[in-house]
Amino acid sequence: MFGLSELAILLIVVIAVLAAKKLPELTRSAGKSARILKAEKDATDDGPAEGGANPEVIQGEVVTPRPQDDGPARS
Repeated sequence: MFGLSELAILLIVVIAVLAAKKLPELTRSAGKSARILKAEKDATDDGPAEGGANPEVIQGEVVTPRPQDDGPARS
């Protein structure tokens, strides 16, 4: 009867015939999605590596806390 490849080709033809009006819109949206994914991939490649491998070092000074005054001593 029909093999798997013949059924796949038949399915593609049927979808193309039934969705002929929507096909340009679908291909346009697929192209937009591909551009967005590529832009996001490029943006993440430029940033720091995952997991915080390149932390930002901030210079500062160490401050030791003073003991807090809890008020008058309780007996």
